[in-house]
Amino acid sequence: MGEVPDAVLAQLRECSTATLTTQLMRRGLRNTFLAGLRPLNPAKARFAGPAFTLRYIPSREDIDVPEVFQDRNHPQRVAIEATPPGHVLIMDSRQEPRAASAGEILVTRLQQRGVAAVVTDGSFRDSPGIAATLDIPAFAAGMSAMTNLALHHAVDMNVPIGCAGVPVYPGDIVVGDAEGVVVIPRHLAAEVAADALPQERLEEFLRQRIADGAPLFGTYPPDEQTLADYRSSNG
Repeated sequence: MGEVPDAVLAQLRECSTATLTTQLMRRGLRNTFLAGLRPLNPAKARFAGPAFTLRYIPSREDIDVPEVFQDRNHPQRVAIEATPPGHVLIMDSRQEPRAASAGEILVTRLQQRGVAAVVTDGSFRDSPGIAATLDIPAFAAGMSAMTNLALHHAVDMNVPIGCAGVPVYPGDIVVGDAEGVVVIPRHLAAEVAADALPQERLEEFLRQRIADGAPLFGTYPPDEQTLADYRSSNG
C-alpha cells in the first residue's frame, strides 16, 4: 500500500474523532478509539499522520539501569531519531502509567524533527513543561515523574502493537483531537475522509435544528424532509 496523500490527512484533521469512529463502525470496525488517553494540552490536540510504533515490555532490574542510555542502539532513543517527519510516534506501554514512556527532552526532539504527534497508553514525565512550552500534540493515560526504566524496557519499533487495547500497525493513520485518538487502517483512510467531512457538515445542520427546538424524531437521524431542507440550505 502506498503513502496516504497529504490532502487526505488534511481532511482527517478537520474531522472529529467522534465522526471518524462512526465512519469506521459503519465499516464494521468497533475497536478503534484509544479510550482513556487525553491530550496534555487540549488546545494543541489536532493531528493526523501515519503510525510509527515503539513497543515496551516490563523492565528488569539487572538490565534496565541508567547506563543503558549511553547505548546509541537503545530502541527508545533510536525511535526518537527514526520517526519520520509528519508521522506519529505511538507507544505500547502496556497501559502502565506508573513510569513515564518519555519526557520533555525526548518530546522536544520529536517536535524539532517535525513529528506530527506522540501518543502513549502509559504516561509522560515533565508533563507540565510539555503542555506549556511545546506545540506537538502529546496524548497519554497519565503523568508520572518516574523514569521509564523503572517499569519499561523498549524492545522494538515499527512493529504491530496494542495501544490502549487497540491494534496499531505501522502506517495506520492516527488522528487526534481534544477528545482523544482514533486509529484508521491505512487502506480505509481516503474513503473515511471522503465520507467524514459531509457527515460533519450534516451534523452541524442537525445540531442547529435541535438547538432551535426541533424534536429528535425526524431530525436525528434525519428523515427525507430534513435531508431535503439540508440540501436546500446548501445550494
